[in-house]
Amino acid sequence: MKVLILAAGYGTRLASIAANTPKPLLPVNNRPLMNYIVDKLPGLPGFNELLIVSNAKFYTNFVEWAKGMQDKFPVPIRVVNDGTTDPENRLGSVGDIDFTIKELNISDDLFVLGGDNLFDYQLNDFVAFASKKRSAVTIGLYDIHNLSEATMYGVVEIDAQGKMLSFHEKPAQPKSTLISMCCYYFPKETLTYLSDYKKNSGKMDKAGQYIQWLSEEKEVCGFKFFGKWYDIGSIESYKDAQEKFK
Repeated sequence: MKVLILAAGYGTRLASIAANTPKPLLPVNNRPLMNYIVDKLPGLPGFNELLIVSNAKFYTNFVEWAKGMQDKFPVPIRVVNDGTTDPENRLGSVGDIDFTIKELNISDDLFVLGGDNLFDYQLNDFVAFASKKRSAVTIGLYDIHNLSEATMYGVVEIDAQGKMLSFHEKPAQPKSTLISMCCYYFPKETLTYLSDYKKNSGKMDKAGQYIQWLSEEKEVCGFKFFGKWYDIGSIESYKDAQEKFK
């Protein structure tokens, strides 16, 4: 299994503090945000390589970060440059996943995490659950307990076995507060679904749109996480994490 951290965004909503530092490397309590994600990875079953997909603007930042981490990390770390230079030509989350799979000719199971997510829960149970479902993509879910905030995410319904019953991307009137996170497990058997999606939609930008398509065309499962979770997408959420995350 390879782990891919999505880190090719430009942090436009954090421009005042992230103009020269990529969002995943912003400090939270004196450590880069992404380090908290990476801390959770050693010991995951079958984990054999850590991949970071960046853009051309911040590629060297992540290469330097990887050099500082590699000596104490149990598997190789590889940084991939998606070649984009600004928000206008960015590939988007699904585009970067597709780009990395093709660029590195990946044929392993792929666990994808957003580089701007901050959380305190472990990942082992998620991987164990997802790796057993070879024909299904599994996504991480979180209950934010706020209907107003749920309108900014993909809202999900699942049955008792975790099978997805519905997915609505940024609904105006969400039916629940259970939302999709940037946390995806793609068994190697499902990697070709990206090409199917591209042929059908012509879009390779937003992950939520891809997951909605998957939920209508293929089997998708959801796994609920419990604990603290912050989606670092704005100055306010970043300050909130700085104050509350220990």
